[in-house]
Amino acid sequence: MKKISVVAERSYDVEIGISWKSALEGIAAKHSHLFVIIPVPMEEKLGLRKLFTNQSGVTIRVVPDGEEQKDHKVVTTLWDEIAGAKISRTDAVVGVGGGASTDLAGFVAATWLRGVNWYAIPTTLAGMVDASVGGKTGINTEAGKNLVGAFHSPSGVYIDTSFLDTLSDRDFAAGLAEVIKTGFIRDVEILNLLEKHPTIEEARAVSEELIWRSVKVKADVVSADFKESKLREILNYGHTFGHAIERHAQYALRHGEAVALGMHFEALLSAEVLGLGKDVIERQEGLLKSFGLSVGLDAKRFPLEALIELMAGDKKSRNGELRFVGLTALGEPGWIQAPSESILRAVYEKITQ
Repeated sequence: MKKISVVAERSYDVEIGISWKSALEGIAAKHSHLFVIIPVPMEEKLGLRKLFTNQSGVTIRVVPDGEEQKDHKVVTTLWDEIAGAKISRTDAVVGVGGGASTDLAGFVAATWLRGVNWYAIPTTLAGMVDASVGGKTGINTEAGKNLVGAFHSPSGVYIDTSFLDTLSDRDFAAGLAEVIKTGFIRDVEILNLLEKHPTIEEARAVSEELIWRSVKVKADVVSADFKESKLREILNYGHTFGHAIERHAQYALRHGEAVALGMHFEALLSAEVLGLGKDVIERQEGLLKSFGLSVGLDAKRFPLEALIELMAGDKKSRNGELRFVGLTALGEPGWIQAPSESILRAVYEKITQ
């Protein structure tokens, strides 16, 4: 088992290679009451309600799958149920599931009694390397993704890589988009490792090292800039354009699939504004494609005007101006402020058909 420490408003460990069951039992031993949030498919797979049938003080709450759970109506229901479960400040919320589930659990924990303990047990690659680590919690609204949220660090993150054994190739590839992002902004060895293992099957074989390296980058960045004053923004590479794609598709795309498109767009934008070299763009495009991640967009389905409107409402915008994280070179992020619509269109036309 590997352990990575994160220092934010509280210190906590990310444990990689631990059994989810022993992690959950360990959490239960620390608190009188647990409120466990888990999506329908994962509950059907793990059977937590049966597992904890005879254990008092553990409430299992099953929620919808995917982004549907990150709805204010779901949160309101959870607040009512967490009150019924008598969760106090010495108790804890646990999120078991993908990134949406840990986002939701963290937000419920952040808002109940102005903040109670919470733990993450991520079950997808994207959740393991990104969503569960860092203390960003949130839900979606009609205005955009994660616009309602709070910075509230977990008390622990437990990564059981056996969940990846049954993760679909599509979901594994979507998680790799976040891994590849981390390689381009900070840890180039991630890219070298993936190029030595250029298929999904081969990448699965080195998933524990990919997770460790990705989490280490995020832990270092978050520990230096918890509330995203600037440095932490580098983790948003690919996300300004990617979130707009994700939202316009009404979450029919996986988060990582949208981020892959965002990375390609923002790399090309970096070439226009920051002078990013063609070799870096081609390396990124090659890696994304090798894992089946698309870098091309249907112009009819995703018109630029609609995407610009969505990006303008993104939390990364400032004073109505679009802001992107780009690259000046491999492993060297840069910031792009208020690019002209003509530049955006020129880049957009390079990725559309």
